[in-house]
Amino acid sequence: MIPPTISRIVLVGFMGAGKTSVGRRLAERLGWRFFDLDAEVERKTGLSIEEIFDRWGEDRFRVLEVEVGNLLLVETEAVVATGGGWAASPERRGELPAGTLSIWLRVHPEEAVRRAQDDARARPMLDVEDPIERARELLIERTPLYEAATLRVDTEGRAVDDVTSRILEILETHGMEFDPE
Repeated sequence: MIPPTISRIVLVGFMGAGKTSVGRRLAERLGWRFFDLDAEVERKTGLSIEEIFDRWGEDRFRVLEVEVGNLLLVETEAVVATGGGWAASPERRGELPAGTLSIWLRVHPEEAVRRAQDDARARPMLDVEDPIERARELLIERTPLYEAATLRVDTEGRAVDDVTSRILEILETHGMEFDPE
């Protein structure tokens, strides 16, 4: 159920789903601030995600991700693009703060890997011999957690502006008022 008053929007989904691109555009269209959780973790630590994985491993990265994410969840008039594994962290499985709308941006594993390979950012979780098979495994594991999101929007084969417009249409249909530019 969509909260009656939305203070923030949290985008969840697998890497390559478009959370950062859609989140940035959605924030622009709403006149809100945008936060990319991975970028905020990098800013806090002074290290890239790849360096964090290399130095401290995935477990430490997930702790940092939850800590920084919790700070972002108190922001208002904000769109937060989470990392692909954020929703899977045991510490994150509780309720989101009141006024938070969560949206699962869905993508198939093959498309996610293609997009991730086109992106200049390192993707430590896909740094394996068969990244498509690894993406399939991770999606099977994470899908039940992504399904907890309030809304679901497919991004497969859709441009950023199309996905953003679809989200805004859904919000407008449910009575959220915004100035769409």
